[in-house]
Amino acid sequence: MHTELVAALDIGGTKIAGALVDGSGGILVRTQRPTPAREDGETVMRAVEGVLAELTAGPLWPSVRAVGIGSAGPVDAARGAVSPVNIPGWRDYPLVERVRRAVDGRPVTLVGDGVAMTAAEHWQGAARGYDNALCLVVSTGVGGGLVLGGRLHPGPTGNAGHIGHISVDLDGDPCACGARGCVERIASGPHLARRALDAGWRPGRDGDASAAAVAAAARAGDPIAQASFDRAARALAAGIAATAHLVELDIAVVGGGVAGAGEVLFAPLRRSLRAYATLSFVRDLTVVPALTGTDAGLLGAAAAACGPLTAEKQGA
Repeated sequence: MHTELVAALDIGGTKIAGALVDGSGGILVRTQRPTPAREDGETVMRAVEGVLAELTAGPLWPSVRAVGIGSAGPVDAARGAVSPVNIPGWRDYPLVERVRRAVDGRPVTLVGDGVAMTAAEHWQGAARGYDNALCLVVSTGVGGGLVLGGRLHPGPTGNAGHIGHISVDLDGDPCACGARGCVERIASGPHLARRALDAGWRPGRDGDASAAAVAAAARAGDPIAQASFDRAARALAAGIAATAHLVELDIAVVGGGVAGAGEVLFAPLRRSLRAYATLSFVRDLTVVPALTGTDAGLLGAAAAACGPLTAEKQGA
């Protein structure tokens, strides 16, 4: 279906990606530029405008009916503003208004990157066909989003489902958000790796001390690396179970760089979830890897911008 298209922007601290997406999730045109994250806000906006200029210059642009933005957060969808932690030049930046000007007044929808990933997984990924889902991004931070009653549930500001800041250790380490013992403080890639180092794990000759290196060590049988992943999995399981008890879920989908560890993460995660999700109405909750990969931000931005188009296709 090429008659009605959606333009999508995926804005993060490393890159600004843009695409034209059709009603079946096909990416027809794509472009990207590096994010000048250390520059002032207007310089960052010029990079966004550059991506949009490439999209609007193409022959398919007249078929675009709406624009979706998935942005690193925090976002405030109600006000159309963003304050990404990793883009210091944008604080309460009026992104929706600036994008609207660049796309001749077409409707613009803004969601956080966790909600965008959720929209993508519900439309084209592992949550497809499920009416109640939690989708998580476990990477440098831990974000997420919710599908409730068959619909994306971004909440008033676009941040609903932000599971990373559920506290699962009341006396735990202070989190950057100001609370203690948050899921993110335990399960994010940097904190997972730091815990392994503090416990005595040492990187190989290449000096790689990332979560991916800890995962490789865990796969090779290193007990300290395995213990670090086990603790991260317990924190994630506790957060998933708490969310399931609150809103009743059918499935939890986990993506992001840390999820790339595969069974090193998912085996203890499933085991821990059985220990935390014990009541009858959450006992059948399944947890699976995400499927949409690096296109999740673009697909999710498109889905969030054009719900009826995607819902029609999903029901087909």
